[in-house]
Amino acid sequence: MTGYGRGEKAYEDGVQVTVELRAVNNRYLDCTVKMPRAYIFAEDAMKSRIQGGVGRGKVDVFVTITHSGGDDTVVTVNEALAKGYIEAFRQLQALGGGSVKKKYSAADLARLSDVLTVEKKEEDLEQMKERLLASLDLALTDFNSMRETEGQRLVDDILGRADTIERLLGEVEERSPQTVSDYRARLEAKMKEVLQNTQIDEARLLTEAAIFADKVAVDEETVRLHSHLGQLRELLAAGGAVGRKLDFLIQEFNRETNTIGSKCSDIEITRRVVDMKAEIEKIREQVQNLE
Repeated sequence: MTGYGRGEKAYEDGVQVTVELRAVNNRYLDCTVKMPRAYIFAEDAMKSRIQGGVGRGKVDVFVTITHSGGDDTVVTVNEALAKGYIEAFRQLQALGGGSVKKKYSAADLARLSDVLTVEKKEEDLEQMKERLLASLDLALTDFNSMRETEGQRLVDDILGRADTIERLLGEVEERSPQTVSDYRARLEAKMKEVLQNTQIDEARLLTEAAIFADKVAVDEETVRLHSHLGQLRELLAAGGAVGRKLDFLIQEFNRETNTIGSKCSDIEITRRVVDMKAEIEKIREQVQNLE
């Protein structure tokens, strides 16, 4: 199911963590986390948290971390190196015969290579992981809220189409016995035309009609299709992750409908079968959007 969610938290030390989730339809869960390389240690924990809240879909996770407090860096003084520079200057002055400064200013020493070192302050990795997960939880809540709203619209649409299928199925059941009667009437008329004045064998006529009725009987298929429609409604009413179950159920819808269509040569039943298949295909497309 498609969806979007965003979670953002700011902390007193100037760190701000933002997590965004974007998902599109997919048969299974496919999760990709895009985050700064320095925080890749938390990727598995984030994927595990997403698996607990999302059943399927192609989910892209975007992580942004900003430091605005200015205390995320540390400046250190290499005292040994600074003293080494001072001693080297004295030796150079001695070789040149000139006077030597007894003191050197901090600015003089700071300009010397590698005397001052600026490094990123070492972070508490466990704390950062908890912060990432906290923002992820906010994003998941926002993400699932959006999907619930969309999901209810999809459920309403699917139920409406299920009602249409059931109505068409009732028309097929009503028309099916009439198909046998029409066949018997056509067969009797054809036999009268061929045999003309010869007496028609009523027993033979009944036998042919019975054979035809057995061939075109769709009672088993319509009963199963009614059962599948009931199961569809039960799954949607139960809620939760039902997308995969509905995938398999829709296959059964198609199987029963195709069998009805192959058994019946009646044009009216064929039309209703075509309409049912069109509705089933629309339900199948919508089911792909459900988790």
